[in-house]
Amino acid sequence: MSEYHDPSNVLNPEHADHHIISPRTYAVVFVTLLIFTGITVGAAYVNLGILNPIVALAIASFKAVVVILFFMHVKYQSHLIKLTVAAGFFTFIVLITMTMSDYISRAWGLW
Repeated sequence: MSEYHDPSNVLNPEHADHHIISPRTYAVVFVTLLIFTGITVGAAYVNLGILNPIVALAIASFKAVVVILFFMHVKYQSHLIKLTVAAGFFTFIVLITMTMSDYISRAWGLW
């Protein structure tokens, strides 16, 4: 076994220091998620026409970003991990946009 010391953790990046989030931060995130869940329920009772799914997806996307940043600790990670998560989120947005464009365009022939 090698006794080489790697101070920059290049050989073992999984041994890097971890950021500890305080219980107060978790409480704030929890309350934020509860508030936006209430907003989601409230928005379901409001008739916005074609904007209902868009509003629901916007609220759900915001809640997903909060969960990703704090519960998955992405906020405190390296730029490479942030870029990887952003690429996944961008792919999600592209797929939702294509789905919504298909959903909206289905009624064109029924006018």
